[in-house]
Amino acid sequence: MNLTIRARLTLLYFVVLAASFAAFFWICDFGFRRSIEITVNDASRSNLERVRAVIEKALPEGVPKVRHELTELSALWASGAIFEVAGPDGQWIFQSPRFQKPQAPLPELESPEVSFLTTNLDLLQYRIARQKMALGGYTFQIDAAVPTEPFDQALDNFRLIEKEFLPLLVILASFLGYWLGGRALAPVNRIIRSAEGIGVLNLSRRLEVPRAKDELRRLTETLNAMLDRIESSVKRITRFTADASHDLRTPLSLIRTSAELALRRKRSEEDYRESLTRILLISEETTQLIEGLLTLARADAGAAQLKCQSLDLRPILLKVAHQARFLASAKGLSFTEHSCAETLPMLADPAAIERLLLSLLDNAVKYTPVGGRVTVRASSHHGSAIVEIEDTGMGIAESDLPHIFERFFRADQARSREIRGSGLGLSIARWITEAHHGSIEVTSQLGKGSSFRIRLPLTAPIPGQMPSFAVNHSVSVPESSVT
Repeated sequence: MNLTIRARLTLLYFVVLAASFAAFFWICDFGFRRSIEITVNDASRSNLERVRAVIEKALPEGVPKVRHELTELSALWASGAIFEVAGPDGQWIFQSPRFQKPQAPLPELESPEVSFLTTNLDLLQYRIARQKMALGGYTFQIDAAVPTEPFDQALDNFRLIEKEFLPLLVILASFLGYWLGGRALAPVNRIIRSAEGIGVLNLSRRLEVPRAKDELRRLTETLNAMLDRIESSVKRITRFTADASHDLRTPLSLIRTSAELALRRKRSEEDYRESLTRILLISEETTQLIEGLLTLARADAGAAQLKCQSLDLRPILLKVAHQARFLASAKGLSFTEHSCAETLPMLADPAAIERLLLSLLDNAVKYTPVGGRVTVRASSHHGSAIVEIEDTGMGIAESDLPHIFERFFRADQARSREIRGSGLGLSIARWITEAHHGSIEVTSQLGKGSSFRIRLPLTAPIPGQMPSFAVNHSVSVPESSVT
């Protein structure tokens, strides 16, 4: 059933009100009947006691005196109350006229306690208090009755009012609930209209936050926070696309230009080799960029897998340090390695860890000028392997530090010096670290260098060869060098 929230609230309000009013009137009806019963019982009991008092007073003077006093008492009661009294022989000493015309004979009394009975006398309903009592050595039976007709009429009038006003009250209250529902949902409709006007072209717009500190204010603030995240994501995607297209356009243009120049005229074998070598180098760089994009795309989609195994970090660190030493030497940098004496056992993907370390070392070499120094240290601390990579390069501005792990982010100083790179290396490095339940931190000072610290969890050392096995949180990482 496709009903609006306002309609559903009104329907629920109608049902709840109908049930509430019905329960309320039923309780009132029950209380009314109970009150009437108590009232007429007390009245008939009181009349019974008055008859008893008259009998006790007149009995010493004989039964005729009793009959005379009861007759006078009956004449004094103008409220419609009636009574009858039977003597010790079972004969009626006094009997009101209506008691002489019962609709049905009254049952015999067996207990001396007061009992109550409702019956019709001369077509009118009465509540009768009945009791056998011993007075002056004799046993008398007294029946004192009070008419219930006034009370019954009041109860009938109440029930008539209930039947007439209950549906009207429920309907009026439901209309009021429908109106209140509209008033309460008006801010929601404003939020809907505002949200409908927000699109990709105007993501900077925000919903108006209500003044009242209620659930709608929290909803609006949550939606605005979501719009902030969406806007930030769209900006990153836009920048990602622009940077990716820019970084792909340049190598593709170089490949095309090199091929066109090689084909314009006949060339020597050496010229062809030079052109093909240039095309090959550019293709390798482009391949690395595309692999980085695919790696991050798989990581975002959760569709990749790391092939983790039990390993010692030191051999991987030695292998990567050897490659970094060669790169540093070629650029005229000094390279220092401080290895750990003890084993560093962990569950990790060796190719991913190698790529992580090589990415950071490659950046350290790339952004350190000639004559600088690159240092790598490995140690263990409180169940974690710690790898620190320091350089004396250009450093990172404090304003850029929060963004260096973002995709395609490159500091302006790096761009000005035209250092080649895709801006994906640190993003992949952070993802690899976090996929191994580790952390990566950076401290840097502009013009003095940077220090990256990687912390990876260790496992208990396993003697002999460590078997490999797969884990669920893994992602496949190419073994190519880092861009």
